Amino acid sequence: MKLEAPFIKLPFRFDAARLQEEIAALPAGGWVRHPNNLDGNSALRLITVGGGENDDVAGAMAPTPHLLASPYLQQVLAHFGVVWSRSRLMKLGPGATVPMHTDINYHWYHRVRLHIPIVTTPDVKFFCDDQVVNMAEGESWIFDNWRTHKVENNSDIERVHLVADTTGNSRFWDMVHAAATSEIAPQTVPYQPGARVGIATEQHNVYRVMPPSEVDDLLRDLVGETISLKPGEAGREEMGRYERILYGFRQDWRQLWSLFADSDRGIPHYRKRLEMLLQQVQSLGDDLRVRSNHMPVLRVIGQRIGAYAVNPEVTGLGGASAAPVAATAPAARPVVRTPDYDRPVIIVAAPRSGSTALFETLAVTPQLHNPGGEAHWLVEGFRMFLPGAPGVDSNRLTADRLTPEIALAMKSRLAGKLVDAAGAPADAPSIRLLEKTPKNALRIPFFNALFPDARFVFLWREPEENISSIIDAWRAGGWVTYPDLPGWDGPWSLLLPPGWQALKGKPLPEIAAYQWATTNQTIMDDLEQLPADRRHVVRYSDFLADPAAVIRGVCDFAGLEFDTALSERTGGDLPPSRHTLTPPEAGKWKKNAAEVEPLIPGLTPLLDRLRAFR
Repeated sequence: MKLEAPFIKLPFRFDAARLQEEIAALPAGGWVRHPNNLDGNSALRLITVGGGENDDVAGAMAPTPHLLASPYLQQVLAHFGVVWSRSRLMKLGPGATVPMHTDINYHWYHRVRLHIPIVTTPDVKFFCDDQVVNMAEGESWIFDNWRTHKVENNSDIERVHLVADTTGNSRFWDMVHAAATSEIAPQTVPYQPGARVGIATEQHNVYRVMPPSEVDDLLRDLVGETISLKPGEAGREEMGRYERILYGFRQDWRQLWSLFADSDRGIPHYRKRLEMLLQQVQSLGDDLRVRSNHMPVLRVIGQRIGAYAVNPEVTGLGGASAAPVAATAPAARPVVRTPDYDRPVIIVAAPRSGSTALFETLAVTPQLHNPGGEAHWLVEGFRMFLPGAPGVDSNRLTADRLTPEIALAMKSRLAGKLVDAAGAPADAPSIRLLEKTPKNALRIPFFNALFPDARFVFLWREPEENISSIIDAWRAGGWVTYPDLPGWDGPWSLLLPPGWQALKGKPLPEIAAYQWATTNQTIMDDLEQLPADRRHVVRYSDFLADPAAVIRGVCDFAGLEFDTALSERTGGDLPPSRHTLTPPEAGKWKKNAAEVEPLIPGLTPLLDRLRAFR
């Protein structure tokens, strides 16, 4: 959040010695590596989504057992009288640093970060913009994380801060303004033995679809912060085009909202318009930057709007409200009746290989039901399957990770999302499921265990075209899957293959080629373990050349009728899919030829295997 000054010291002091006693009593095993895997950085979680061991910023927040075991930490947070988001104890080892960075994603637009040093020395320095401070033990500070900032621990001790995020309320911000503009004697806030307090935590913090007012606020602010590095008239013309693009997007979003609000029917339209925005801003180049931190505006839009504007797994409108935490037993969950999933049709493919076009073509037949699009929530709604969870360092999942309880929960969740070709909710005792989520290409053994009679349709695309499209998706910023991947510098886009850690520092074309190669290699290895009658191979170029013939082949394989809906859909040129970045064009990949062509010789053995794979 932007502040009046880089640092603002708040007029409260806390009992650092008492806080030190409480953190010393917390389990050593509660400390985990920093979400970005920074050397010497670790954290102990106090408020998280669901009160569990995670670093998410989207979802209903609750205290963890660590916070519930720490009465003074609870009193410190309750003292401010605000609603808290993700909050942690942050440890910085001797000689360690938090490198220079700026916080640009949607979470930070409305939130400020409170720091209360618990263990520190004068040799710990906090830098923000052109200022540097030492935060002393027991003090309370906030800072402007929209500006570039870093931390250096030049001491021989482990520095520990209480770090808590909040949007703040009017009383909080009146206090901040007073602290920023005048000298206020600090109030000491002592520990009160036996005092019980309530802590309000965010329950609604992500919209299903951002309403127009939120989009307007985010983009108006960004336009005001944007400058062009081009001189003179060229810069003014570029800024004019940029402002018109963002204004047009805001108006189109408002029109869509007037038609759909945040309903399921609108989701594809919102996504399509969002992708068009990213494409338009990308076409302007890298000369548009944020004045205060010099970040490319495309990256900021991708993190502020692209990654958070559409979240179909969220139920109902989001907002920032919560009530004090109460120790109540969880409500019993209703029994959910699930249909019989008869021979699900699961499309597996490398990212950006045309799987959305294939999915949207098959989805027109009333013979199939689908979850309304990509279903990342089906797997990643389980925290145990997110990268970083024990035993999970990528999107790869094998059959041994599926339990009967998880299988039932997944089938139940699907049952509540399924729609037919007309978009109506599924209401039948037996359905044919159509599923296409790119990450699931690395989870074939897992889904084979979930659906033992599933039919897998393997779609592959020539490496030149596919790798070029992956490169474009990364650069557009609209396909970010992990905004803060531990061990990676910056956001990660598209699926996360095993071995991604070795790509750190590699150029983008090599990352894209690795995603293409590893995904296709994994798919073939996994499908070879299944009976031949449960796999079917489609080449993307064949699908484009004769969609009717390819869809007839899929129908024969899956036991579907090539009905009127499929015939009409494939009777002419296929419409662009909702994830198309730029319109299809022969040789489009050649704009990245200089980066892609040197990689192709090393992929020849895999390409030969693909061409022979049946």
